[in-house]
Amino acid sequence: MKVDVHQHLWSEPLVQALAERGELPFVRRERGLTVLYLAGERPYVLDLDAEAPERRASLVELDGLDRALLCLSSPLGIEWLARAESRSLIDAYHEGALALRGPFGVWGAVPLESLDAQDVDHALEIGCVGVSLPAGALASVDDITRVRPVLSRLELLEAPLLVHPGPGPARAACAAAGPETSLKDPLWWPALTHYIAGMQAAWLAFLTAGRSQHPRLRVIFTMLAGLAPVHAERLSSRGGPESADTDPLVFYDISSYGPTAVGSVEGLIGAEQLLYGSDRPVLEPSPPSLLDELDWDPIADGTRRALGTGRLAAAR
Repeated sequence: MKVDVHQHLWSEPLVQALAERGELPFVRRERGLTVLYLAGERPYVLDLDAEAPERRASLVELDGLDRALLCLSSPLGIEWLARAESRSLIDAYHEGALALRGPFGVWGAVPLESLDAQDVDHALEIGCVGVSLPAGALASVDDITRVRPVLSRLELLEAPLLVHPGPGPARAACAAAGPETSLKDPLWWPALTHYIAGMQAAWLAFLTAGRSQHPRLRVIFTMLAGLAPVHAERLSSRGGPESADTDPLVFYDISSYGPTAVGSVEGLIGAEQLLYGSDRPVLEPSPPSLLDELDWDPIADGTRRALGTGRLAAAR
């Protein structure tokens, strides 16, 4: 199967739940536009016509893919809200995503205040293939210990973890307290600064502490973990772990990168650890020819190993 492991979709239940909020993150309908406001980033216009499930399903087919797995956009900071608020928005996300027909599967989300392993159970019971977490929840050795209930439950149930760019608790709280970005910053600024730094920190923390605590957990890092494997030589020179490129249970989706970066990481971790992810609708596959140029045999095999036979069957 050809699977895109990393897409988003603004479903009606999620947009409506955000529109009913009076605090960030929220949605407002202004002069015919649907605008998303979130802490720490510039307002973002949602093209809800383009988000129609039928149109999004047709894009999966046009890309030559069999399935696309949807996940919550962690930069919204939903996972870090007070538990009741977080639970309400996550339920709306699950409702909208799981109701879709056609080629879509779903990554579950969990509230990160007062962590409860039963949230993982619930996400899997309602049909999610695994759980996604913001990179900021895994950004240090202490953070790995803090989210142990979630990681342990995923490991026990043989379900995968998806690591997506997103804040940690301190950054989420700071951003919610006031403007964290300047109107002079270009729209791409967060994606090229704290997204990359956060993914690299999560990769390093999992390598340092997560793998030893969870030896059987399968982990997928989006956006090539912010190119963290490319820094393996520097990591080694500074006395870090030397097994960075030999973990068969750590996988990398290629979202937002092209042949140069993909080739560099592939040379370090092996083609069998690469997965396809597009980050639609935030990004279009780039360059357009990339999908045709990929070697899908190792990607399909890697997807099967990353999701697990049972989870891939559920996605199918």
